[in-house]
Amino acid sequence: MGGAASLKLRPFRPEDADPCLGLFRDCVHRVNSRDYSPDQIEAWASPSIDLEAWRSRFDDRFAYVATEDDCIVGFIDMTREGHLDRLFVSADHQGRGIARGLVRRLLKDAIDHSIEEITTDASITAKPFFERMGFSVVREQSVECRGVWLTNYRMRRAVQAEAN
Repeated sequence: MGGAASLKLRPFRPEDADPCLGLFRDCVHRVNSRDYSPDQIEAWASPSIDLEAWRSRFDDRFAYVATEDDCIVGFIDMTREGHLDRLFVSADHQGRGIARGLVRRLLKDAIDHSIEEITTDASITAKPFFERMGFSVVREQSVECRGVWLTNYRMRRAVQAEAN
């Protein structure tokens, strides 16, 4: 993954749900806030998100956390059909190759499980990162989240490109 020697990638565990939810909320408030309004941020990273519902979304998925000194600094999950649902890296750990390492891990899973394409719904903020990772925009979308509309991008990437 690059970065510090203490940076590690491991499978998601149920007890990771709470710290991942906290990381998600902090990241959306501190990083995505440059591209979304305060109302959009509040709806997206709402304090009313149910922890058990959040945790259960990791079930039966390819899911990993990146840790540094046993502290979660990033996480990712993808459905068995190849939809990358969540990818977040701590606001304090951006630009260190953590997200790239997490995506590469999912690409390996996709190859190992004969998934031909990965899709994602990327935020305005994440769109340039996904483009650098070989994803292309399928369409711009307006999605409703807790009564507020947000713009994101349906993106896709062929998996065989990574197999070389």
